[in-house]
Amino acid sequence: MLELIEKVSHQLKKPLPGQEAQYRMATAFRYNRMPAPAGAVKASVLALFYPKGDQWHIVLIERASRYVQDRHRGQISFPGGRFEPSDPSLEYTALREAEEEIGIDAGKVEVLGQLTELYIPVSNFLVYPYVAYTDEYPTFTPQPSEVANILEVPFDHFLSDQNVRTMDMTVRENIRLKDVPYFDISGKVLWGATAMMMSELLALVE
Repeated sequence: MLELIEKVSHQLKKPLPGQEAQYRMATAFRYNRMPAPAGAVKASVLALFYPKGDQWHIVLIERASRYVQDRHRGQISFPGGRFEPSDPSLEYTALREAEEEIGIDAGKVEVLGQLTELYIPVSNFLVYPYVAYTDEYPTFTPQPSEVANILEVPFDHFLSDQNVRTMDMTVRENIRLKDVPYFDISGKVLWGATAMMMSELLALVE
C-alpha cells in the first residue's frame, strides 16, 4: 500500500508539473497567471494522505465562518492558513494549521515535499501547498469556528474522469462564470485554488 506514497515522494524530488498542471482546473476569469506582488500574504496548506480501509484517502474541509461576507465561507479546501511571524517555516505553518483545524497529531505526520506555490488574486494570498502522509488513521477533531465539515475522500476518486465536471457559477457581486471546472465530491464542489493544487498532485502520479 505504500507504493503510492513512495511514488509521490519520489516525484516531489523531481521538477514539478507546475502551473501547466494547475491551470487544467483554472477558471480563466479568476486566475490569470499574474505574478504575486511583493505585498502578497503567505499561507500554507496540507494535502494529507492517510489510510482508511484498503485505500489512501485525502482529508479536505468545508470552511465555516462567523462572517457572511467571508469570500471563502463554505468552500472546500485543504486545511491550512496564514503564515505567522512566530512560525519557523511555511512547512511548520501547514502542520500547525492542520493540527488546529482538524485535530491531527502533527508529530505523526511525515512531510513528503512541496507543490508549486499558487497566487490567489481575489484574496492576495500566496499559498504554498505541502504534501504529507501518516501511516495510521487520524483522529479528526474539527475546530468549530473554522471547519463546518471534514471530508474524507479516497484519492482514487480524483483520478476518475467522471468526477471532473464543469458548471456555470455565480460568485460575488452577481458575476457569472461559465464552464467552471471542478471535482464533484458526492455533490459537493471542489473548485478554484484547491482544485488547481489537486490537479498538480494528480499530475505527479498519472
